[in-house]
Amino acid sequence: MKKNFLYATFTALILLLCLIPSLGMALAPQAAEAGGNQALSAPPSLWDAEGRWNTAYLSQIQDYARDNYFLRQDMITLWSALNVKLFRSSITEDVVLGTDGWLYFGDTLPDYAGLEPMTDRELFSAARNLALISEYCESQGAKFLFTTAPNKNSLYPEHMPGLTASQEPHDAERLSAELARQCVAELDCFALFRAQEEPLYFRTDSHWNSQGAALAADAVNHALGRESQYFDGPFTPEEVHKGDLYDMLYPTGEGLETDWIYASGLDLTYDVPIRSAENLTIMTHGSGEGSLLMFRDSFGNLLYPYLADSFGAALFSRSMPYRLDLVSQREADYVVVELVERNLRYLIQNVPVMPAPRRELPEGFPETFYVWDDGIEFSTEASEVLPGYVLVTRPKIPEDMILPAVDTNSQVLVLASNGCLYEAFLLEDGQAGLYLPEDVQPQGLAYAPVWGTPNRECFQ
Repeated sequence: MKKNFLYATFTALILLLCLIPSLGMALAPQAAEAGGNQALSAPPSLWDAEGRWNTAYLSQIQDYARDNYFLRQDMITLWSALNVKLFRSSITEDVVLGTDGWLYFGDTLPDYAGLEPMTDRELFSAARNLALISEYCESQGAKFLFTTAPNKNSLYPEHMPGLTASQEPHDAERLSAELARQCVAELDCFALFRAQEEPLYFRTDSHWNSQGAALAADAVNHALGRESQYFDGPFTPEEVHKGDLYDMLYPTGEGLETDWIYASGLDLTYDVPIRSAENLTIMTHGSGEGSLLMFRDSFGNLLYPYLADSFGAALFSRSMPYRLDLVSQREADYVVVELVERNLRYLIQNVPVMPAPRRELPEGFPETFYVWDDGIEFSTEASEVLPGYVLVTRPKIPEDMILPAVDTNSQVLVLASNGCLYEAFLLEDGQAGLYLPEDVQPQGLAYAPVWGTPNRECFQ
C-alpha cells in the first residue's frame, strides 16, 4: 500500500510539472519575450483581415502555444547553461562557443571555412550591380561608396573552436578585387580593423562595439572626402550591452558586457521618433553639412548616430531592395551601402529601385553579341514606388539556351519594343531584372562583354 502511494504521488508530481507550462499560459497569458534574433508566433485571431473565418487558426494556435508556453524562456536559459557548463555545447546552431567567453554567429561558419563560396559569375554579378548603382548615383550628382562589415571570426579567429579556417581568398576579398576592376569605390574595413591592436567587436555579440563603430564612421567620412575624429574619443566604459549571441543562448539571462560609450555627445535630432535602432527607416538632422542616404544592416545600429551627427540631413534605410529612387527625392550628396560579409549574396537577390540604364551599340560591335527573340519569358509588374515604370524580371534561362561562348564577365541587356537596349541587374540562377518605362515591352535578351558605361576614372 505504501509503495503504491509513493508511485501515485510521484506520477501526480510529474503530471503536475508537465501541466505547469499550459496552466501558466492560461493564468498569465502574456506572450514570452524573444531572445536574440528570434521571432515568436503572435496570438492568432479567429477572423482574417477581411472578416472571414481564419482557416489556419488551429495550426497558428499550435505555433503560438509552442513559442509562448509558461516559463519557456527560463527553461531554455537553464538548459543552455547546463549544456555550456557540463558539455561545452551550444543548444542552438546559431551560436558557436569560442574560448575565453567569446561567442560567434553560426551563419558565419561557411565564410570562415570556405564552404559554398560564391561562383565567379555570382561575384561578377554582385560587382556589376554595385557598378550600376554607382553609375546611377553619380548621374544624380551623388558620390557613392560601398563597404563590407567583416564577420567577427574574420577579424578575431583566435577564439574560434577547433575549426580550420580556409586559406583560400574569401568572397569579400574576391569581390573587392572585382569592384576595383569595375571602378566601384569601396572602403576596406578588414584592413581598417586589423590595423587596431585592441578588439573592437563585442565578445558575446556578432557586431562591432561603439568604439569600433566610431572607427568605421571616421573611415566612411574620409572615403567620402570628409573628416571626422570620433575614434579619438573620449570613451567611457559602461556595462550596458547585452550581446545578441548571449541573448540567443540565455533569453532570460542578465549578463551585460562592457561597451565604450562616446563621451563627447552627438548632435542629432530625429525627423520622426523611432522605436529603436532596428527601425527600417531613420531620418535625422545633424550638425554637419550635406545630405547622406545610407543603406545599412544591423551593423548600422551603432554606426548611424556618428554619421547622423556628421551630416546636415541623413536617411538610414534597412529596406530591401535598395530604394535608389530616394537619391533624387532626398537630394543626396552621398550614398553609402554597408553590408555584412555573411550576406554578400543579398547583392544578387534583389533588383534595386531605379530606372534601368540605357545602352547603345557601338559601331562594328563584335559578333559575340547574342540575342534570343524567342523562348524568353518576361514577367512584368507595375511599380508602386517608381511611377511610370514596371519591374521586368526574367526567370532562369534553360541550360540548352545558354551558348558556351557566353563569358562569365558578361552583362545582360534587354531589347525593348522602342528599339532601345537597357542593362539589367544580374540575379541568382541566371535570372535578371530591371525597371523599364511602362510604355515599352521587353522583346529580347542579350549577353555581351561589359561595355557602354561612361568613361570615368576609378576612385583613388
